[in-house]
Amino acid sequence: MTDLPEWLHPLRDIAPTLDAKALSPRIPPAPADARPAAVLMLFADGERGPELLLTERASTLRAHAGQISFPGGSVDDTDVDAAATALREAEEEVGLDPASVLLFGELPKLWLPPNNFAVTPVLGYWREPVTLEAVNDYEVARIIHAPIRRLLDPANRFTMVHESGWRGPAFRVGADVPLWGFTAGLVSRLFASVGWERAWDESVTESLR
Repeated sequence: MTDLPEWLHPLRDIAPTLDAKALSPRIPPAPADARPAAVLMLFADGERGPELLLTERASTLRAHAGQISFPGGSVDDTDVDAAATALREAEEEVGLDPASVLLFGELPKLWLPPNNFAVTPVLGYWREPVTLEAVNDYEVARIIHAPIRRLLDPANRFTMVHESGWRGPAFRVGADVPLWGFTAGLVSRLFASVGWERAWDESVTESLR
């Protein structure tokens, strides 16, 4: 895989060694009746350095409205595997050309209890980033090219707290809403696993509005 930049080699190498507990320690394995789904974790060498593609979900959606997430969705009957699902969903949501993506790994399936999804995160490198626009504004309100250095900056990290008692890592990504929940937990634990994480103050909290 000679086209993969050197800075992504540690992520490529560690991905096969990770299990679901490492990335989602408080959530049990997906049950047998969970619906298969996939998301695309798309990395690129952007104008501001290495970056990760995120989307802000439309506020009108029934599930996870207004949250920041990866492109992705449910597996269709025509999808041959999780990678096909992730690429198809990214093309449908933000117009990403599947041919421009070099896939370099998958992470273990993670259970998303609120929707009963078994989500496979697919790792990809975007060879030649271009300007993207939301194809379906019913699903996507905004596209975010998040610099990795911003995600790793301790000043942009805090703990999100819900009135139910739920707590989890969160990131300020330059949008009106922070990155939190399932996607933030995945990013946080993956970056920690690969050795990218910088020490941050987990005692800094914000309440979920």
